[in-house]
Amino acid sequence: MLRGSKVEAEEQDLAKKPLSKEEIKALLGGRPASEFLNTRNEEAREKGWNKTPPSDATLIDAMTKNVNLIKRPILVVGNETVLGFDEERYKKLLK
Repeated sequence: MLRGSKVEAEEQDLAKKPLSKEEIKALLGGRPASEFLNTRNEEAREKGWNKTPPSDATLIDAMTKNVNLIKRPILVVGNETVLGFDEERYKKLLK
């Protein structure tokens, strides 16, 4: 959807270049880190984080070590951040 639009975008492969703690904090914009948590991830399920997430500091640290804990894709348009695939929000932001 994004690749076919006329919106200029920068794509970052988190497996090749993981986000730093500072980048994650900036994307969070004051929201809880649990909003970024991929609750389907095996580590998140094993640790029970899908039901009871840990502190933001613990979660951010874990996300820098295991990029698969981060819900993706992450779309940032201006001040808006969309986590995970949300076609309706994409349509609104990409007009």
